[in-house]
Amino acid sequence: MASLISEALPKFTAETLKLAAKQSQRCHLIPDSLRLAVEKYIREQEVMHMRRKVLSLSQSFNEIKEANLLLPSSTSRILVDDPPKAMAISQRWKMRSSYGDIGFRYQEDQAVAYVAARMPAVYSALYRVLSEVRRRVPDFTPTKVLDFGAGTGSALWAMMEVWPGCLKRINLVEPSQSMQRAGLSLAKDLEGLPLIQGYDSIESLTKNIKKPDRQHNLVIASYVLGEIPSLKDRITLVRQLWNLTDDILVLVEPGTPQGSNIISQMRSHILWAEKRRTRKLQKASTCKDLMLPKTTGAFVVAPCPHDGPCPLQNTDKYCHFVQRLERTPSQRIYKRSKGPLRGFEDEKFCYVALRRGTRPRLEAWPLDGMKFETLKELQAKRAPEDSIVYADHEEEEEDEGDDDRMDSVATCNGDDDDDDEGGGDEPRADLGSGWGRIIYMPFRRGKRVELDICRATDRDGAHGSFNRVVVTQRQNPTLHHQARRSMWGDLWPLRSG
Repeated sequence: MASLISEALPKFTAETLKLAAKQSQRCHLIPDSLRLAVEKYIREQEVMHMRRKVLSLSQSFNEIKEANLLLPSSTSRILVDDPPKAMAISQRWKMRSSYGDIGFRYQEDQAVAYVAARMPAVYSALYRVLSEVRRRVPDFTPTKVLDFGAGTGSALWAMMEVWPGCLKRINLVEPSQSMQRAGLSLAKDLEGLPLIQGYDSIESLTKNIKKPDRQHNLVIASYVLGEIPSLKDRITLVRQLWNLTDDILVLVEPGTPQGSNIISQMRSHILWAEKRRTRKLQKASTCKDLMLPKTTGAFVVAPCPHDGPCPLQNTDKYCHFVQRLERTPSQRIYKRSKGPLRGFEDEKFCYVALRRGTRPRLEAWPLDGMKFETLKELQAKRAPEDSIVYADHEEEEEDEGDDDRMDSVATCNGDDDDDDEGGGDEPRADLGSGWGRIIYMPFRRGKRVELDICRATDRDGAHGSFNRVVVTQRQNPTLHHQARRSMWGDLWPLRSG
């Protein structure tokens, strides 16, 4: 681009910066295979008063949410404020989780209602999360997966779309037999299914699998931790899940303050526990001249660009994201609404993806070596006829500049050119600390865009901060162009120093 001058040897160009930063999807369309499977499954069930069942299921979720809110605030923050005390509360990591006893157990009618009303939205959120894991970690190809709280198999469908043909074995842990049967019924016609084995608890899984075979490339627990009101069981459970993965752990919860709090707690505790383990191993290696294993330590793949305490702690904000999806026929029929039911819905979710090892420390950040021309410098270089065209374009931008948030997501009409996914050679954002995360939808104020950015403050990503970044067309037309097209959940490139 004319607005970009290379000083050294920049890693990105203005166009590749935009492509690498793009992580969000404006509107996700449920694949035909899943939509048809849901419709077929519902037709095969003889459930009366389906709308009433869907409403009852929604009320059950609200009851679980209210029960969790009854936990004392001092207890809910203990993992962040005092990890050693939290470890003492959990007593023993190897104890049996009581998820099967206290978690929400789905009956047959509730499983059918879940498939009809909730599964498409959960699938869309998981597809979004796993797609980013695939883009940020291109060398990661899971073959053996553990899906805890598998439900009706939303994660299975998402993984089959994100990593087609790669999965060899999936172990499902779901205490509800009704949900297990529903999930198997939905997936029975899928081609290229991996070997699937179901269990009703982690204890059952570890009892039936030999110790050398218990490690999984990917462990995922989605929309399940919030159903466990006991903090002790959550700590125990997540620690067990972390011990069952040799690479990446993904946790997903609804995009509520409670869900965000749970994700923040689990994130903080895993990072703290691995730092503690690393210090012990380093001490042992000094005495015995031992090399540390490659899997020592942990860092956040997404969404956090750093491994420090969440900068949103003690604020009125919480970290969550949104995925718009086109409603399936079953959702349009059975979901109730006070007004006309829209053809799409927004699924809000919180998540964290943790990987074993150490965050890559890169000396060069995305904007290093790049120099951007100002609007005045650009206009001085343009021919007279080009300047006239550019002025007209300026007036159009001025008209669009409302003093408000940008629309969170577009309608599902397929007219968004920026949402096209590139091929295998598309530019990717690395896992270094040079990429910030856009939290909440950007503000567009005339010819400037304001972005709320969670970012790392050092090269090793040990600490982070939450800042508002202002990008103006006058000072930087190139980044202003990118900011206008950035969305909630996208990355933002940074300059070191």
